[in-house]
Amino acid sequence: MALSGRALVLDEPLSLWGGVDPATGEIIDAHHPQRGANVAGRVLVMPAARGSSSSASVLAEAVRAGTAPVAILLAEPDLILAIGAAVAEELYGVRVLVQVLAAEAYRSIQDGAEIDLRTA
Repeated sequence: MALSGRALVLDEPLSLWGGVDPATGEIIDAHHPQRGANVAGRVLVMPAARGSSSSASVLAEAVRAGTAPVAILLAEPDLILAIGAAVAEELYGVRVLVQVLAAEAYRSIQDGAEIDLRTA
């Protein structure tokens, strides 16, 4: 598992299902403020996940394709993303950290900042 990465801080929640192209890691949701940004190899920071239970399969597919974020840091818990990360680790042996941060820690992360996941 990568132990660090640059933060990609999203302004709004994102559903991976229909929101991220697992083949490229690009955010493709036409209505998302960060459309066109790429999650591959980044520490994805967002207030919450949005939408479908299919986000778990999109995360697992992105892991298989090598386009997944190295971690997903959230302000609110999301079981679907945790399940996707667990499935991806079981199937492909690649761990994507999914972690909920305290409000103060979450708000302190700046877009593009290098995040050390051993201390996140």
